[in-house]
Formats: sequence, structure tokens, C-alpha cells
Amino acid sequence: MTTTTDALSVLKGMYAAEAEYLAAGGVTFATLAPFFSPAVVLHQADSLPYGGIWRGHEGMERFFAAMSDAWDVFDLVEQSFLSETSPLVVLTHVHARARPTGRELDFLILQTITVEDGRITEVRPFYWDTAAIAAACTNYHSADDRLPRS
Repeated sequence: MTTTTDALSVLKGMYAAEAEYLAAGGVTFATLAPFFSPAVVLHQADSLPYGGIWRGHEGMERFFAAMSDAWDVFDLVEQSFLSETSPLVVLTHVHARARPTGRELDFLILQTITVEDGRITEVRPFYWDTAAIAAACTNYHSADDRLPRS
């Protein structure tokens, strides 16, 4: 059984490893793997550039590679831990810069994160505006503008 302190410690350690991973351009998943159960499931909104359901360490490795392809900056500016028992609930203000376009964006993510036996077993992020994120990572002016920029 994972205690509240252990669950928060796991989560904070994973966030630090994620920041290192993205800053290094997604070099190796090995620094992130210990934080995730081999049976982890991540549910991302389908409309995101890295959308879909990602399962296990292999799925998480592919997800983090896709995240690294989408963002060259992904700073967790401020976090509020709204629940300190599993599932943890975290509200995060993110400042990001899209790798494909160079566009910068500030947005919020609310996540539920389940931790069991010292490892993350499930993550469910909820983005306020997936269309704005998709637009920042593509060659469109905005979510409502479907014509590519010249």
C-alpha cells in the first residue's frame, strides 16, 4: 500500500524526471520508467498531437517521444495538489513552446493520477482547450482556421 507521503513523493519525482527528459530532447525513457508501473495506462484526449491511450512502459516511452516531438519547452509553472490520496488530483499551469511552430502557450491541465505500490498506474489529464494546443503544434493560425499558413 502506498501512503499519502509516498504517493506525493512518487509524483513529484516523476515531474522532475519528466522535466529533465523534455529538456534533453527526449533522449532516454530510462529516467522515467521507475516511476511507472509496467501496467500503467495513460489516457490522453484524441485531439492532442499525442492523443490516445498509452499502455505499459513501451506505450509510455512512445508517448514521451511524441510529447518531446510536440514541445521543446514544457514548464510546470505552478502546481496545486488538490488531493493528497490516490488518486491524486493535480492542477498544473503549463508554459510551453511548440517544437514544430515555435508558438508559445500557457494552459491548465487537471490530472487524476493513481499510485499503487510506489508506482503510477493510471493518469487521466484534462486540458481546458485541446484545440488551442493542437493549433499551437500545427501550421494553423488558430483552432478555427483550417487553412495552413503560407
